[in-house]
Amino acid sequence: MAKTDLDATGKPVRKKGDLPSAASDISAFLEKAKEIEPKAGSDGRLIFALDATMSRQPTWDRACHIQSEMFQEADHIGGLKIKLVYFRGFGECRASRWFERSDDLAKAMSRISVQGGRTQISKVLSAALQSAADDKIAAVVYVGDCMEEDVDILCDKAGQLGLMGVPVFLFQEGRDAIAEQAFREMARLSKGAYCPFDAGSAQQLAELLKAVAVFASGGHNALVALERKGGQGARLLLQQIKSD
Repeated sequence: MAKTDLDATGKPVRKKGDLPSAASDISAFLEKAKEIEPKAGSDGRLIFALDATMSRQPTWDRACHIQSEMFQEADHIGGLKIKLVYFRGFGECRASRWFERSDDLAKAMSRISVQGGRTQISKVLSAALQSAADDKIAAVVYVGDCMEEDVDILCDKAGQLGLMGVPVFLFQEGRDAIAEQAFREMARLSKGAYCPFDAGSAQQLAELLKAVAVFASGGHNALVALERKGGQGARLLLQQIKSD
């Protein structure tokens, strides 16, 4: 039997060329929310940011459906307010008003079509920083597949969000190595979390996003309650989020 190398924490060491399993990444993803609480006064406000460039079409379609489930789950806790931020095309990055009804957000998303272009994650983080200063948001969710920007600038802005008490939850479709490295570091600096998914794990993504919505609405205690009701996403989130 081959010997498995372990790191100082007892976890298997990833070797060059190894791809972590979805189960281990999800396990890792949800270990981190244990000690994070939404910023006081955030009142369930969540930035929902999406890469709407051409490669995102499948995820965009899923997101239109998933966002309604986020609202429904959060309504059990006390409600959710979502600001949609998306980028596409040549330099286009837009932020919506705050939505309190899933139907209104779904209608807004249905009017948006994906367009070819490069990533503009820096603009997303700038919009989140502005909202954090003006509206005291609880968290930022970002869904994308690649990263084509200066990673140091992204990490600086993620770190600023972390200092403001706003964790960034990054969900990556596929296995682009450059994006993964950047997203993991952004999650670490903001005291948020990172998790990959693929075309076959839409339900898994939905569970994770519902858990983040519950976290934004009610914090750690609400996540624990959701886990006790059998919420897989809550269990995974509770396994990953931790303060450094």
